[in-house]
Order: sequence, then C-alpha cells, then structure tokens
Amino acid sequence: MRHAAVIKRFILLLSVAFAVGIANAENLPRERIPLDADWRFAKGDPTNAPVLQYDVRPKVTDVDDNKSADSEPMAAEKMAATRQSILKPWILPTANPFIKEPAKFHIRPEADPESDISYVKPDFDDSSWQHVNLPHDWAIAGPFHVGRGEGVGGGMGRLPSPGIGWYRKRFDISTNDIGRQIFLDVDGAMSYAMVWINGHLAGGWPYGYASWRVDLTPYLNFGGTNQIAIRLDNPSDSSRWYPGGGIYRNVWLLKVNPVHVGQWGTQLTTPDISLSRATVKLKVTVDNDSTQSVEVSVATKLFALDENGRRKGLAVANIAPAVIQITPHKSGIVEGGEIIENPKLWGPPPSQRPNRYLAVTTIAQNGKIVDEYETPFGIRIIKFIPDEGLFVNGEHISIRGVNQHSDLGALGMAFNERAAQRQLEILHEMGCNAIRTSHNPPAPELLELTDRMGFLVLDEIFDCWNRKKTPLDFHLIFPDWHEPDLRAFIRRDRNHPSVFLWSVGNEVGEQYTGGEGAAVVKELCGIVHQEDPTRLATASMNFAKPDMPFPAALDVISLNYQGEGIRDTPEFAGTKAIHTPPQYDAFHEKFPDKLILSSETASTLSARGTYLFPVTDKDFSPVRDGAGGDSTNQFVSAYELYAVDFGASPDKVFAALDRRPFVAGEFVWSGFDYLGEPTPYYSARSSYSGILDLVGFKKDRFYLYQSRWRPDFPMAHILPHWTWPERVGKITPVHVFTSGDEAELFLNGKSLGRKKKGAYEYRLRWDDVIYQPGTLKVVAYKNGKVWATDEVKTAGAPAKLKLMADRDTICADGNDLSFVAVKVKDKNGIMSPRADNLIHFDIKGPGEIVATDNGAPMDFQPFPSHDRKAFNGFALVIVRGKAGQSGTIKLTATSGKLATGTVFIKTTLKKD
Repeated sequence: MRHAAVIKRFILLLSVAFAVGIANAENLPRERIPLDADWRFAKGDPTNAPVLQYDVRPKVTDVDDNKSADSEPMAAEKMAATRQSILKPWILPTANPFIKEPAKFHIRPEADPESDISYVKPDFDDSSWQHVNLPHDWAIAGPFHVGRGEGVGGGMGRLPSPGIGWYRKRFDISTNDIGRQIFLDVDGAMSYAMVWINGHLAGGWPYGYASWRVDLTPYLNFGGTNQIAIRLDNPSDSSRWYPGGGIYRNVWLLKVNPVHVGQWGTQLTTPDISLSRATVKLKVTVDNDSTQSVEVSVATKLFALDENGRRKGLAVANIAPAVIQITPHKSGIVEGGEIIENPKLWGPPPSQRPNRYLAVTTIAQNGKIVDEYETPFGIRIIKFIPDEGLFVNGEHISIRGVNQHSDLGALGMAFNERAAQRQLEILHEMGCNAIRTSHNPPAPELLELTDRMGFLVLDEIFDCWNRKKTPLDFHLIFPDWHEPDLRAFIRRDRNHPSVFLWSVGNEVGEQYTGGEGAAVVKELCGIVHQEDPTRLATASMNFAKPDMPFPAALDVISLNYQGEGIRDTPEFAGTKAIHTPPQYDAFHEKFPDKLILSSETASTLSARGTYLFPVTDKDFSPVRDGAGGDSTNQFVSAYELYAVDFGASPDKVFAALDRRPFVAGEFVWSGFDYLGEPTPYYSARSSYSGILDLVGFKKDRFYLYQSRWRPDFPMAHILPHWTWPERVGKITPVHVFTSGDEAELFLNGKSLGRKKKGAYEYRLRWDDVIYQPGTLKVVAYKNGKVWATDEVKTAGAPAKLKLMADRDTICADGNDLSFVAVKVKDKNGIMSPRADNLIHFDIKGPGEIVATDNGAPMDFQPFPSHDRKAFNGFALVIVRGKAGQSGTIKLTATSGKLATGTVFIKTTLKKD
C-alpha cells in the first residue's frame, strides 16, 4: 500500500497548492533544466541484491554474430516463468500516454518493488562511484575484446557494451515548486531503463533508442534533496552493430504547471502553400494534471528564424486564442490556423534554402500565462510522383543520401552536437542531401541540425519486429512496445521539416511470412497515418518481391540492394543466400502509383588508402582474398570496386539508377564507417562500408560520389597514391574520378592518353600504367575546356608531422570539440601515404584529449589512448576545452626522429 500512500500525498499537495503553484510559476511557466552534470556511475548490481530484470529472457545457447547482414530473421522463442524479480508491470504504465485505446492502458501494481535495494536508497553512499557527465557511453573507453570466445564479438564492435549500469544523482526541489509537475525527460538510454526517485520505482522505457518521460512529481521531496537512481540493462547478443551502453543522450528536468502543453503536444502542418501565402495549421494538446476542471485560452505567435535558429523581428502571424475546458487528469485538443504572407520555404541546398519559423504557444488560465511552448517548423511542399521521383517546392530533387548509424566513431554513442555537425558538413561537401537514420530514432539534436542545414531525412524506427535477428534484440519487447514506441517517435519528430518520409522497419523477418507479415506492416503504417496524416510510410525490403503481400501494404517502395540486383553475377550461382535480379522495373510495373527509392545501395568496402593488386577489370567484384581482399591483414582494396556479397560498386548502382529515372534516388550504405558489423573481416572492430572512415577521413570513394552528386563543381581525383618502390616496372592501374567528361593522364610529363566517359561510365581508367616514381597528373575537361586538375607525387621517407585543426577556436563549455588531423609527410612536405609511425600526443592548457584514432578497422588501441599509430599516413586527435576555462591549448605530436608537429587551439567562454 506504500504506493497508494504516495499518490494520496501527491493529490493532497496538488489540491492544497494548486493556486500557489501557479503564482510561484508566473514568471517562469516552463523550466527545462539540463540534468547532464555530476552523476555517479557504477557497473553491476549491488552484492546480494535480488536478480532484477524487466522480463524473462530466453537462454542464449547458439551465439553467432558473424552472420551475413541479409540472413533471414527467425521466429521468437517461447519463454518460461522464473523467480527473478520481474519489473515489467511497473515499467509498462510509462507507455500509457502513447496507447490509443484506454482499455489497453497498463495499471501499475500497488506495492513499490525492490525499494530495499541499496542503490535506490537516498542515504546510500555513492562517493566511491565514478563521476561522469552525460551523455555517457560506458563502453567506448574499452578495452576491445580481441578474438573469439567469451566477450563481445565483432558484430557488436568488440567493446564492453553489454552489462548492467547504475546512475545516481542528487538534486534539490524548492518549496516554490509545490503545485507544479516535475518530469524527467531522457533523450536516450541503452537500454531497459528503470528510474527510481527517493526509493520509488517511477517508471522506465526498454527501447534503447527511444526518447521518453517519467513523472517524478508524486515521489518528490519539495523543499529538500531528492535522489534519482537509473538502472540500465544492456543484454549481450542484442544488436547487429555497436549499441553503446549508458545514458548516451541528454537528460532534462522539466518543471511545468499542472495545466501545460503535453509531451510533444504540438503539431504544425502547412496544407496550402504558394509563393504568396501559406496556410499554417496548429493542433495543441493541453494536459490538465490538476484535481480541478479548468478553462484555458490557447494562443500562438509565429516568428521567422535566422540561420542560427534565433527569432527575427516581430511575429509574422498570430493564431487567434481558443478557449477550451478540460476535466481533471485529462487532455484537450485545440486547433487553429493562420496565413503567413510571402512565406520563405524550407528546402535543400544548393538550389534552395532551409528557412524556418517558430511557433510560440501560450496557455492562459484566469488571465495568467501558465505555460509557454516553442515549436520550430518549416514550410515546404513535398510531392512523390511515381514516374518522376521526389519534388520539393516544385523542384525535382534527386535523393543523394547516405545511411548513418548513431555512433560517432571514437566518441561512441555519447551524442555530441559538434561531432554530428562535422559529419554533416563533410557529407554536404560531397554533395549529399539526405540522411537515413538506420535503423532507429536519432538524437533529437541531429534533426535540429538537418533542419538547419537542409538535409532531407528518412526517419526510421525499427530494425526488427516480432522475428529476431539476434537472440535478445527488440523482438522481445515488440508486442508490448511497438505502439507506444512508434507514436512517441512520430510525435517527437513530426514538426521537423527535414523529415520527408517515415520508415517503420528495416529488412524485417515479416517479409518472409506472407499475409501475417503484411498485417504487421498495415498496423504500423496505420499508426503513422493516425499520428501524421501529412507524410507517407515505408519499410525497407531486401527480400519481398512485387507479387508478395508485404510491399502492397506500404505507401512507398523502399528497396535495399534489390534495385541493382543481389548476388546476380555468375560467381554466386548455386549458393543458398538471397539471389535477386534487378527489381526496379518489376516493382514499378506492379505499383505504378507508388514512388520507388533505394534505401540501401552499394555497401562497397574499402580500407582508406590501401590498394591491392591485381585490380579487377570489371565494374564490380565481391571481396575475396586475391580479389580486392587480404584477410591476413584485414585489408580491402580502395579501388572502390569491391563490395559485400549482397552489394555492388557505386558504378553498378549509378548505371542502374540512370537507366530508370523514375527511381527517386539512393541512400548509400554507408556515409561513415561505424563500430561493429565488420564485414568482411569478423575479427576487426568496425565496418569497411563507409564513404568516409571511422574518423571522417575521405576514402577515394568520396570523390567518386562527389563527381556524380556535384556535377557543376570542378574536381578531379587520382588513385592510387604514387609511392610504390616494390612495383617499379609493374602494371599499376590508375583511375580518375572527375565531374568532367574526359581527362588526360600524364606520368612525369608524358601523356598516357586522353579518355572520354562513355555511356554509363563513371570513372576513367588507365589499367595498363607501368609504375615508375615521379609525378602523376591528370587534366580533366568538360565540354572541351579545362575543368580541373589533380596530381600525386612519390614520397620519400617520413620526416615530419603536420597537425591541422578543423576549428582553431572552440567554446570552453566542456562539450565543444576540435578535430585535429595528423598527417605524416616527407622532408619536402609530400604526404607519406603508407606511413604507420607510432605517434604520441601531449596537451597543455585548458583542454583535454577525448580520443585518438586512425580509421583503421583493425586497430584495437583504446580510443582514450594518447598514443596512436598512423594508418596510411593519417591519424586524428579529438580535443575538448575544459568547462569554464578560457585560454590557449597546445597540442603536440611526436614520433621518434620525425619533426614534431604542433597546433594551438583557443578556447573562449562565449559560443558563436
């Protein structure tokens, strides 16, 4: 009955202090307070504690995380009862606000479970625990698990992400807050989160990629100190890639009056748009968490935003106040609209600009403002024309997209806005205009960046449904949580103009189950349409064919590798894996009223700066030893012709798309290398599929995509490098990527011939070049005129280190970063493209080294190390300024007899 007593106390506080709470909060009707600083962290449960678990899990007996990424998902196992402490009944009620039918609401049990566990008690001494700030990834510091056997395998990145972790934090709540609602908002925690406050289990959320809220109000000590304890349980064998571990996104304490805008409670749509005017419609959900019926007035002002997200001038429009009455502990919906004259539209650069607006909604009760809520939004027209593709504001936009996992390389899953922004800046330079959030909801700040920078986003939520890909993945909780997860996901992200399409699944096992699987698709797409009638829904298919029921239930046909064909070359004849001839035409014929796009293409593999011989004379080859691969050294050739078995080279994909202009475009697998899923070499730590390596250094493939995606940008790029002392007199093929239409190659001033791109050709090849040291130069032409040049020179022995910071001034806020590239050069300043020198880094001043890396998938040096080998001449250091300390950071790199490299970075207390 302890829980009932808490609720009675809470109701009494509300009824006594309702008016007082409004008065106390009059000047600050809504406070959203960062709660990231000063947490205590420990791994594992307390000694002699009962076995805590969200629910019964199947016993894992057959572990194989080295399966092909397109292996068929399997049916879930049936689970038996257990005597373990199952906390699912106390966690499920957190989902109730996102369940449509009240009859399906979960009822919290009366008693408080496991309140005697030492870690949840306010008086527990956690002073010996690790001090951390959030976002925090407990696994990224390592060490890596090398080899097979006990430990984390290659699929999950060989880092210690599985396990149980506890986070504790104390905070004060003033008596001035009596009468207010106090919520804990968590942007992401991996995974099976459970939140205790002052010894009471307040709620939680199992899906590690979800953003969620727990109401702390009934359990708080107003006028005193409060203790929060969060338990995470990250199962082994629960992911196909590195999931990280910990509270890896931001956490907030939200204080509002009992009457307030609900969680993600605004929805802005623009149903009628022209160059002269735009109709803006707004729906506001108002929660009444008080014990009284209330009458409130809801009004909204619309402002233009500048490119940095700041308000510009006076309101451009006002949505007239609307009055609504709301009964206790219920919600009400207010709808309204207004015209914005001469609207500035949101659209992707370079031909359009990502203009944005801000809706500021106020709720007034008895003439006093009790809540104010801000919603950024954009005005744009999205049209899908099946025979032509995607149109944004009337302009045909070819999707030039990439897939992105959530990890940030050496920073792990701990979200950092600057690191994410840097990735997008590099992708923008390549000509990328779209991101697919494979295969889960992204950090909220990522969508703020895509809104601001003008990227289109295919927003995806699930990698599996009822059928499993790994033994302990999301399929275990899908039956209970798919509806609340999906509704929360849509509500959180639906006002972002960058989001143009929802994806409810990726390569799910239900593709294989006929009508049963199609019924799941229909249910999920139905939820999407209920929550957001303005956008369409899809799911990515690597198996389902046009005559199957699965694609018929989708609004948009989204294909993974099937468009260009899967294992459709002779070497795969007779093998058991998926074989698929090119499918674009078949799907277009079957579904002429549906848009088709490729949500995954290519999956080309390479290790940056590594070239293996001989080179295939085809435009695509699967990786094999002696054919683009070297399993001994875990290398894949960077000639960018070699792919995973189910994938293809960029050249093959480009040709398939160019032959079918009805396809809206592609999302390449993948933009950056990512931790885990180290195809083709399971013993590595990270993937080989990125256009950029794990730290963001450009692979040669970057320039191939740039040549296609930025056809008006003069560029030419030669590969390979030209330092091959062992290849004198041997054939060393030279390839050129250029946005021009022809090029002439010169070796030491002698022409090796001028070549012109033919139909469906995307690179120029000189496959019979005999190596001799010196200078290799290309002159590219377009329409007969010189367009661009590039050259590579033979390097001497490594002689010096050169450091270059991407930003030489950063904010001293404890979050801002500078990414320092380290290049090994010879005495003449020529890059040493094969250098692997061990480099030591030293830092002085108000900064710290967060991580080092070199982009090599087979490097197991822990990321926090200040020692790092160069990989093919490059390494990276990530530097962070210390919070509150301005000054100058000095970063020094040394390596034996090489000349020392130094860079200076200024830290300031003000952020630009």
